[in-house]
Amino acid sequence: MSRIRGKDTAPEVLVRSLLHRMGYRFRLHRSDLPGRPDIVLPRYRTVVFVHGCYWHRHPGCKYAYTPKSRTDFWKKKFRDNVRRDRRSRQELEVAGWTVLIVWECEAADMAALADRLADQLRSGL
Repeated sequence: MSRIRGKDTAPEVLVRSLLHRMGYRFRLHRSDLPGRPDIVLPRYRTVVFVHGCYWHRHPGCKYAYTPKSRTDFWKKKFRDNVRRDRRSRQELEVAGWTVLIVWECEAADMAALADRLADQLRSGL
């Protein structure tokens, strides 16, 4: 697990590139915010988390499988990840931030992702 990157993952870089091409300017990994969001759009008071389907348990996704060995360890690990995500999201929302989640599998269809992000950012204005 030491080789699992926490930032600058391929899906995160794709989302950042997409947002930049769309004209949005942002900050990265602000440590003063709960959960250290991947992308922070201060002007829109919005944060974006780019979650890996496997690690953050994307509901209904084929990539969110549980390994066959050491299942107790993995179930606890995944449960803790989901709880931490939920807690971070609640803390951000209480502080007045809009929280957007982009799943790793969504980064495959950039056109649909661009439409979804534009709609959600426009509605937050």
